[in-house]
Amino acid sequence: MLSRLLNYHDPGQTERRKRIYAAYELWYTVVDVGAAICFLAGSLLFLSEETKAFGTYLFIAGSVLFLMKPAIRLLREVRYAANGEIDTLAHRSGWNEPRSERS
Repeated sequence: MLSRLLNYHDPGQTERRKRIYAAYELWYTVVDVGAAICFLAGSLLFLSEETKAFGTYLFIAGSVLFLMKPAIRLLREVRYAANGEIDTLAHRSGWNEPRSERS
């Protein structure tokens, strides 16, 4: 059931829902790459005493970006709810599945 909801090419999905999903996945990926770049650069800057302070700021920025990842997913779910796509949220939570199939 969850794989159907997360499948961008599922014919049962509306065009609007596909656009919402794709836009949020794009931002999720951009934030993920940004966080990785911050942590890599911060690690390299920690190799020198002169750049250690800036490296610390990059670690903080990377942490903020990692915090944004669940926020992006939450915003997507709120948008689904605002668009009346309660079934999407119910399926994602396993609500409409028999109790034995819920994870």
